[in-house]
Order: sequence, then structure tokens, then C-alpha cells
Amino acid sequence: MTSEQNPGSGAGRALQVAIVPDSFKGSARASEVAGALAQGVNTAATSLGIPVEITAVPFADGGEGTLQALIDAWGTEALTVQTTDALGRPVVSRLGLSKDHKIAVVEAAEAAGLPQVSDVQRQPLRASTYGLGALVVHALERGVGQIILCLGGSATTDGGTGLLRALGARFLDAQGRELPEGGGALNDLAQIDVSQLDPRAATVRWQIACDVTNPLLGAKGAAAVFGPQKGASPEQVQVLDRGLARLADVLEADTGRALREQPGMGAAGGLATCLASYFDVELTPGWELVAEVLDAHRILGAADLVITGEGRLDSQSLEGKVVSGVLHAAGEQADVIVVAGSVDLDDAALEQAGILAAYSIAQGPASLAELSADTLALVERTAFSVARTYLRK
Repeated sequence: MTSEQNPGSGAGRALQVAIVPDSFKGSARASEVAGALAQGVNTAATSLGIPVEITAVPFADGGEGTLQALIDAWGTEALTVQTTDALGRPVVSRLGLSKDHKIAVVEAAEAAGLPQVSDVQRQPLRASTYGLGALVVHALERGVGQIILCLGGSATTDGGTGLLRALGARFLDAQGRELPEGGGALNDLAQIDVSQLDPRAATVRWQIACDVTNPLLGAKGAAAVFGPQKGASPEQVQVLDRGLARLADVLEADTGRALREQPGMGAAGGLATCLASYFDVELTPGWELVAEVLDAHRILGAADLVITGEGRLDSQSLEGKVVSGVLHAAGEQADVIVVAGSVDLDDAALEQAGILAAYSIAQGPASLAELSADTLALVERTAFSVARTYLRK
């Protein structure tokens, strides 16, 4: 989180500008976008002699990129941990820690994500979150008091059984034999042995970033909605859904917690289901969780002008993504402007959402590759033009 002041030559209170962008996926990190926006605004204000106070906060929506956004804001470096991918192959993944080492942030996509297994045919029945659990164990060994688990981008539909295995649980069939990893084997689940479950996992504060409301089972559940994205055929979707139903039955019998209908339990292949059965967890919209950690509500509430941005501004941007979170948290007095790679909302949609204006960084016809190569320069130039126009009003 950075703050810079340009007193300029104008009189009166400096205009409070909050810059709170998401990353431009595949082109620039949120911290880089925030820096480019801040530079553009500051240059424009200086040229006009208008005093501004700029607070730049890289942001994220709780999915992929949240780890990077948080460690950028904290000013820390990611730790690398040797673990396994969704198919059990060795992989080096990242873990984020706050400056005081009290908060750890773990992304499902880091150790159970689709990118790590993109080199082979997808295997939705055996994909496991065990490697993600190894990251959690490493965080516990660091003595953290809070774990932020970011869902999204997972290759798995195992109900979080792999993660709980890494914490010491055993998933057994009717003969007491340990089941293979993955959601496909859960149809044979008879018993869960938690006698060796890591006690430290019950003492930390669990916050789970979740930006979908899907339940665990059924037509809107984890397998039916997200399984095909992970390579599951219609037949495999049915196998996975029955396995998750069997898992829900056993968990409910063991813990008394009925979670199968709870909104959000279907996210990331039901990843939060086992954790929420045995521990107290908070499922929070991703942007809201990030806003809490970065104190964004205070920053946005004090702003006169808010500039946010992302790679593509479209209808999904208004449904749980960074832009929607910024609009929700900004004070009523703040004007909200969006700078994006492309803008796919019409004027009526922008006005209804509460967005003053939206600008594409494209200066003319350009390919995605061309825009990606010059993203930061284009973001800065667009911010300069936006600020010159806004500040002269």
C-alpha cells in the first residue's frame, strides 16, 4: 500500500484519490497497474497545479492473483514450498505471509490448479487437493494465527478430502482400507478417521474467499457446474456428484453439521466442505475478504475519486469481482472511474452500476498481444488523460 502527495499550487484541501485495481490477467500484476495509474494521475495533477493525495492499493477478488496482491500490499515476498500438484506430481508452490507472520494466504490454484496439470490429459476422478494441504501444514508450522484460503482455478472435485488428508485425516472404505485420492473414490467412503488430525488447524482463524454461491450437490453443484471445466464427462460428473453426496452423508453423521445446501460449498470442487465440517470457517466474498485485510473500506470511504480497473470490464465484473467490490465499498460522495483493457458495458449499464465513466487503454485497433506488451504504458497514459479531464471539471 503506497501513498503519495502532490501539493501542487492550488488552494484548499487536496483531492483524495484512491487507486484500487485488480490485475490485468496475463499482462500486469495489480501492484504494477496501481503504480501506473498513480503515476498517470500524479503527472496530470502536477501539470495542472492541482493538489491531490493518492493512495494506491493493489486489489484482487479472492481468486487467482490474490496471493500476489496481498503480499504486494504487505511488502513481503512469497515463500516457496515443495509440494504436489493435483495429480500428485512434485511441484514448487507459493505461500504468502503478512509482515508480522500472523496471516498466511494460500491459493487453491497454486497447488491444485488447472495450469499445473495442463500438460497432460485431465483426470477429474483422481485430482486431489493434497498438495494444497501441504501448503497449509507449512503455514501452521510457521505459527500463523489466521489462514486465508483462496478458492478458484482448481482442477479438483474431491470435497477438500485431499487437504484434510494432509492434515492427518484418513478416508476409509467399509473394510477399513484407505481410499485412493480424488473425488471418484468417495463413492466407497464408509468412515473418516480424524484421530491424528493436526490440532493446530483447530486453533487458527480460517477465512475462505469464495465468489460463487453454488451448493455442494445437484444441478447447480460442484460436479455439475464446474466438473466439465475440469475435464469431467457427463458420466464422470454423475460419479463425482454421488461421491460428494456420500462424503456429505459421512461428514454430517460424524460432526452433525449439515453443509450440503450451504451457498458456496460447491466452489472449487467442494474444497471447503471438509474444513467447514471439522473447523469453524468463514466463507466470505473474495473482494470483501481482501478489502478487510487491506483496510480498503476506510481508504475508499475517504476518497473523492476512486479509480479501479481490470483486464476486461463486462457483466461479470459487477458480480463479485473487484469492480463490484469497489463500488460497494466506496463512499457515496466518491466518483468511480474504471480503466480496463476492454470495456464491454454500455452507458446504461455503467450508469446503473454507479460507474461515472469507463475507459479502455486501447488507443486504436490493436490485438490482445499488442495491448499486453504495452499494458503499463497504456494504463499510465489513460490515467493521465482521465485525470486531466476529471481535475479540470
